[in-house]
Parts: sequence; C-alpha cells; structure tokens
Amino acid sequence: MSTRQRPKALLIAGPTASGKSAYAIVVARSRHGVIINADSMQVYREFRVLTARPSPAQEARDPHRLYGHVSVKDPYSVGQWLTDAAGAIAAAHAADQLPIIIGGTGLYFRALLEGLAPVPSIPHDIRSRWRNAGESWPAEDLYAELQRMDPMTAANLRPSDPQRLVRALEVMEATGKPLAEWQKIKGTPVLADHEVAKVVISRDREVLYDRSARRFELMLEEGALAEAALVGRLGLDPGLPASRVLGLSPLKRFLSGEMSRQEAIETAQRDTRRYIKRQLTWQNRYMISWKHIDPQQMKTPAI
Repeated sequence: MSTRQRPKALLIAGPTASGKSAYAIVVARSRHGVIINADSMQVYREFRVLTARPSPAQEARDPHRLYGHVSVKDPYSVGQWLTDAAGAIAAAHAADQLPIIIGGTGLYFRALLEGLAPVPSIPHDIRSRWRNAGESWPAEDLYAELQRMDPMTAANLRPSDPQRLVRALEVMEATGKPLAEWQKIKGTPVLADHEVAKVVISRDREVLYDRSARRFELMLEEGALAEAALVGRLGLDPGLPASRVLGLSPLKRFLSGEMSRQEAIETAQRDTRRYIKRQLTWQNRYMISWKHIDPQQMKTPAI
C-alpha cells in the first residue's frame, strides 16, 4: 500500500496494558476514525471494569463499536465477531470514517485478514465438556488425548497450549474430522492485507507486567468485585467463553471464602502475566511484518 493512500482500516494490536486504547483515541481524533473492538472479552456488557473496557465517558466522546454488546450468557465466537466486525467496518466506510480495529486477540485479526475455515458449530454439551476439561486437566493430559483422537492436528500444536488443544478436541468429537483438515479450507477475508495499515504496540515485558499488576489493583477500587459477584449470581456456565475473563475466577473464590483478598490479587496478577506472555508469543510468531511502535511513537498517529 502506498504511504500516500489512505488505508481501508488501521489495525492496532498489542498485549494487555500496553496502552492500545489511548493510542486508538489519538488516531480516531486526528483521522476521523471509529474505534472497533477486537478483544474477545471486551464484548461482554457485564464486564466493563474487569476487561478494562472504555468508560461511558470515553465512549460518549469518541465513536466505539462492538464493546459490551454481548451478554456473558451467550456463547460468542470468533465467527460471530467477524460478522459483526464486517458490519461495523462497512458502516464506517459508508460514513467516510476510518475503521480503527483494536485489541489483543490475535485470532480476531487473523480471521479479519485471512477469513475463517468453515468449521461447523460445536454442540453446547460437547463444547462445555471440553472447556471444563481444559480448566481441570493438565495440558499434557489434553495433549495425550488429542494424540489419541487426532494425531494429525496434535502434530501441529504445542503440548503446553490448552486453549488450542481443547478447540481441536471439541472439533474432532463434534465433526469426526481433524481440525487440521478443516483449516485447509480457506475462508474469505474481510479486509485485504495490502489495503490496511497494521501497528503493534511494543513495550518491555517487565513493564507490561508492572502496568497490568497496578491496573488490577485499580480495577478493585473501581468495582471489579461487584462485577464478579454479579456474574457469580448468574451461575455462569464454566464452558462459556466469558468465564475465562482474567481475574474473574480468583475474585469469585475470594467472595466465597476460598481465598484471601491478597491471594486473589496475586493469582489474578499471575494469570495476567501468563496471558501477556502468550500474547507476546503470538505477536512474535504472526505479527513480524506489522509496524512496531514504542510509547514515544504513540504520541502521533502512525498513518
């Protein structure tokens, strides 16, 4: 894409606590943009604080789309997000706005640029059973089971990646066909890679750990416990994606008396560090060609 040509969209990726949201606002205000969410947990309306969603005041000042538009009780998927994102992007273009797609969910960006393989919907009982196994089984046991059921896909996955192992197991049981076979069927991209600008926010890992730890303590002051209590009263199915919101499980255990407040804080901070590590691994593997910018460069738009 020529540097003189306005891109069809700007994609902003980065780990948790990297400052993506603030940078997206800088760009939106200077480039007549609309901010479209690409974070798999910020879609849930019941989790504004725990997912660090933009505040109501921020959403009122600048146009935001696909934030808090789904109930935690709904089994929202990357396929549903892709449909919603395509609609938001089309609406932005119709209004002559720049779509600014921002988030930390690498799979959402891949789906946007490559499309999705047409894997059939997974029945809820199968999905719930394997998601529960993902929470309770050691990763090596999940990998051993996948090797037994689907050695083709197992050969392409890391034994230490429970999320992808669970996905492969549920697909194999539900369809009788290896996930690796489904993935050979190409989807239709929403955006062409050469027509978009792609930016990754880069910060030192230890800085991210520190920022995320301090942010979680601030979340507690802003109402994270109330959100955890509300969702606890809803009796959320542990197989639903929303049950994996960072910090939710330890806060629920604190509220039930299973953990002290400090243990809950430390567990949530540890889980967040592990998530950041996985995000950095994804970026280093799949976003090498993106433009990497540091905090100094975030003061002005990249396009």
